[in-house]
Amino acid sequence: MLEGGAVAVSGDDDVTSNRAVRQMEERIRELERQLGRKTLEVEILKEALDKSRSKKLTWLAQSQPKDGSQ
Repeated sequence: MLEGGAVAVSGDDDVTSNRAVRQMEERIRELERQLGRKTLEVEILKEALDKSRSKKLTWLAQSQPKDGSQ
């Protein structure tokens, strides 16, 4: 085990502390939560936009004269 650790440390790779790894993992979790919230917001806004467009089209169709003149 000691020899394996020495080989791992002697390489060109940087060694990262457990504390730094935990901090990075927590940051990843927070970013994933934020991404989830933003994704939900986008879906809600898409639905609202679709509804507003359909209402606008309905309103425009109703406001057109029946004889086709403008």
